[in-house]
Amino acid sequence: MGNFLLGKTWRKSNKSIDYEEDTFSNSSNLNTNDLTTTTSLSVNANAKSKKSLTNKKSHEYNSSKTMSVILKPTAKQTATVIFLHGLGDTGHGWSSVFSEFKRPHIKYIFPTAPIRPVTLNGGFEMNAWFDILGLRPDATQDEVGIQKSSQLLLNIVDEEIKNGIPSDRIFIGGFSQGGATALYTSLTSSHRFAGVIALSTWLPLHHRFPAQLKECENKLTTPFIQCHGDVDPMVPLQWSEMTVKLLKTIGFSNVNFKTYRGMSHSSSPEELDDVSDFINKIAPA
Repeated sequence: MGNFLLGKTWRKSNKSIDYEEDTFSNSSNLNTNDLTTTTSLSVNANAKSKKSLTNKKSHEYNSSKTMSVILKPTAKQTATVIFLHGLGDTGHGWSSVFSEFKRPHIKYIFPTAPIRPVTLNGGFEMNAWFDILGLRPDATQDEVGIQKSSQLLLNIVDEEIKNGIPSDRIFIGGFSQGGATALYTSLTSSHRFAGVIALSTWLPLHHRFPAQLKECENKLTTPFIQCHGDVDPMVPLQWSEMTVKLLKTIGFSNVNFKTYRGMSHSSSPEELDDVSDFINKIAPA
């Protein structure tokens, strides 16, 4: 089938990284007995049909728990970045990317989405934050799936808060449908985040806003960085433009929109430099 629709298609060279893998259940309680070690699954390995999902490792990902790759801070932790991958990927993919510019005082968490059938890809089961039924702006959206994945993200946020990191020192973000989940969460949660990183993505259920915006102190000052390639064939640049316009219409005052010439549904060193600068300016130490 080639590259999966809305999945990650670009990699930096692999680099040895110091990480641990953690699991977060659907409840907000973290059980340290759930810490586990698993094997990284490639994009192709994730796209299994229902019939082929019979081995134990595949079913581990099809459970009620979200496994996360964690890049541990090497100094006193003062901030956290939680970044969600795109369709068919795992937390391993983006952890290797962020390891190139990680900061010693920041903890980086890369959850892996559960395995589920994806209608747009012929019902094949793969890591997905929610089902995708079509690519038209008026296509039916998986509202239940979006809300469930948003809650999984919030569970991780809650654990970081319990560990002493306030929400205004926690960045959330993602690529493609991972970014969509983060954008939705930033608007519907009661937290004011340090920043929102939205790469090659869009705001899902946009027709619900501003009605479903959950306000809190300084919410509208939340910094956003929305990045998109100008030749993206999967998620049109127009979707990002519409998202930025809606965010500003709602009243968000710190929305940074960047486009990249010749970039497809992928990432680039220039984009990653912009993401790194965005994080460093907000949480330099």
